[in-house]
Amino acid sequence: MARGADQSALPLTTDDGAPVVVRRSARRRRTVAAFWEDGKAVVAIPAHFTKAQESEWVRRMLDKLKRQGEKQSRGAGRRRPASDAVLAGHAAELSARYLGGRARPASVRWVSNQKSRWGSATPADGTIRISDKLRAMPQWVIDYVLLHELAHLLVAGHNHAFWRLLEAYPETQRAKAFLEGVAFATSRGLGSDEQDADAY
Repeated sequence: MARGADQSALPLTTDDGAPVVVRRSARRRRTVAAFWEDGKAVVAIPAHFTKAQESEWVRRMLDKLKRQGEKQSRGAGRRRPASDAVLAGHAAELSARYLGGRARPASVRWVSNQKSRWGSATPADGTIRISDKLRAMPQWVIDYVLLHELAHLLVAGHNHAFWRLLEAYPETQRAKAFLEGVAFATSRGLGSDEQDADAY
């Protein structure tokens, strides 16, 4: 945290259940910012704001974060996670936004040895592996696969409880159809490797 900043957790959460933290900064004069950090929605405001101003700006900035999340889930305005560290950070954001921060992987990394899966998760040790074949796909598809594997840290199988976890993500059905299309095309020799998308 920057020097001169005072941080407090509000007794409220985002629509997705993530905790909200307000940071008051003496250095910040007029600007307000909001961002995701460690599964929390952080709103940075000037230290001199009244409680009424704080409440108003927190509401505005949470609305803005929500709109940004919806825009990013459609694949707009976001660069694909390049490194394992960035991928893990993005997974934490998705967990906070859609799973209430309950899925907390020990590691998330790109792998090149997945021939029949888009991703895999090991609940016992909290690890997630994502096929690097997804790198070229739209961000909303990558996000879906990440969420799919995050959900497996909470529910091992593909039962009703598992699919309920993915209902909050607006692109679930679209992404499933996309991956099924890719699997169909590759099984007909239109790609280099066949992908098993049955479980997605």
